[in-house]
Amino acid sequence: SKKIVKINLGDTITWKATTKGHNVEFIKGGVPDGVEKFKSKIGKDATFTFTVPGVYAYNCTPHYGLGMIGFVVVGDDTSNLEAIEKIKYPGKAKAIAKELIEQLK
Repeated sequence: SKKIVKINLGDTITWKATTKGHNVEFIKGGVPDGVEKFKSKIGKDATFTFTVPGVYAYNCTPHYGLGMIGFVVVGDDTSNLEAIEKIKYPGKAKAIAKELIEQLK
């Protein structure tokens, strides 16, 4: 599956709960300023409409340390990438985040 998705401002993404035990949560410090916390219920589809440009880093709460993360880039804006680099990612997420950040530089 794609780890980086690029969308336009105002687009909506739905994460489909195709297997049990997963969810979507925005990583603290990993979203543009002014964006509210977002955390979906485990095992349920999650929908979010992106109205603020920038990079959004998200994880699966139970599997964050296993590297289950992804980025959404909204409106081709990577101005908050530096903040995303500063996040202390756990376990395998650290190497994956580094790889994704490099792809966006």
